Amino acid sequence: QASGVQGSASVFQTFFGFIMSKALFVQMAAALQADGANLVKAGGAIFQFVISDTDTKFCLDLKNGNGSASFEENPAADVTITIADADMVAMAEGKLDGMQAFMGGKLKIKGNMMLAQKLQSILEAAKN
Repeated sequence: QASGVQGSASVFQTFFGFIMSKALFVQMAAALQADGANLVKAGGAIFQFVISDTDTKFCLDLKNGNGSASFEENPAADVTITIADADMVAMAEGKLDGMQAFMGGKLKIKGNMMLAQKLQSILEAAKN
């Protein structure tokens, strides 16, 4: 895709309230359907995502069975990652480094911080 298209997507999102990270979460759910057992083996935890500027909540259970994904809040989450929509997408696209986002205050982590380090590999798996 041309970079102009991506730029206009964020403008589009701002004006029309689209949640770009939702597509990413749908991709994660699809990856789970395709290869749940291996993702559970790699993840070993329940990841809660909170998109701060859209109040979207997504739970990725990579702890139980073949895993599950749902747009809800799970109080049993091992780690909660709070991030803005555009930053979540930038991180998934490799344009924003997770550690830099955390150090810069764009990414907040509650719970087991070591699990958050697995996030990049989970995002990579969702793309494939």
